[in-house]
Amino acid sequence: MNLFTTLQQLVPQQQLSKVAGRLAASRHPYVKRAFIRSFAKAYHVSLDEYERQSFNAYESFNDFFTRELKDDARPIDTTADGIVSPADGVISQLGQIEDHKLLQAKGRYYDVGQLLADSEDGHYFADGSFATVYLAPSNYHRVHMPFDGTLTKTRYVPGTLFSVNNTTADNVPDLFARNERLVCMFDTKYGKAAVVMVGAMIVAGIETVATGKISRTDDIQEANHDMSFEKGDELGRFYLGSTAIVVLPKAAKAAWQDSMKANSVVQMGQLLGNTDTK
Repeated sequence: MNLFTTLQQLVPQQQLSKVAGRLAASRHPYVKRAFIRSFAKAYHVSLDEYERQSFNAYESFNDFFTRELKDDARPIDTTADGIVSPADGVISQLGQIEDHKLLQAKGRYYDVGQLLADSEDGHYFADGSFATVYLAPSNYHRVHMPFDGTLTKTRYVPGTLFSVNNTTADNVPDLFARNERLVCMFDTKYGKAAVVMVGAMIVAGIETVATGKISRTDDIQEANHDMSFEKGDELGRFYLGSTAIVVLPKAAKAAWQDSMKANSVVQMGQLLGNTDTK
């Protein structure tokens, strides 16, 4: 590892995230105003696409960070059998799962079973497909459905909280399978599929519409669900962070768009590729 990633191992990641979470949730007018305005200035955040167009309209920094878009801000691609981006951000990597491995960065791979924290699920997705979308601080931070499906299980997996960027992806082995994450499993017309919400340094929480905000524990938490979603429906949100990974089975026969590659900028609802269920 380089110096940047080594230093992240030395800092108290969980404690730092807890402190950040308390400050981000504060409704004290001076605290929230300072955080919101400083963040907006640092990351050049414009509210033009958002429902609430005044910084004063947000009750806390968390409320601002998870701000809702205008209804027509992100049209959902209607291509038949299309897979759409679950979030605004940048494609980190996408492609095929080869020998149970997903590409993390050039020369680095990690195991799909380790990512999902379940060896049986890992075997199921062998030879499937994946797309990893990194959300930058300035992005819209809600995660939406990339396909139609029924949520059957969520699995919270405790872990480290390395920051997620090109530097850590290049230097931290198994980054996405080591960091804290929430695995969402779905039944779809092509079998099981997953959306994995990965936490990062300073990430103060992960929330879904099915679970509410996840409480951190030292153990894996699993819950069963029976909740139907359509492509484009809101699935969850990040409180400061990070990455969403779409995992599809071999039966989906997913083909990614030629224009979609590492470092491609994407918006939620944009077509990433197609499946073939015939």
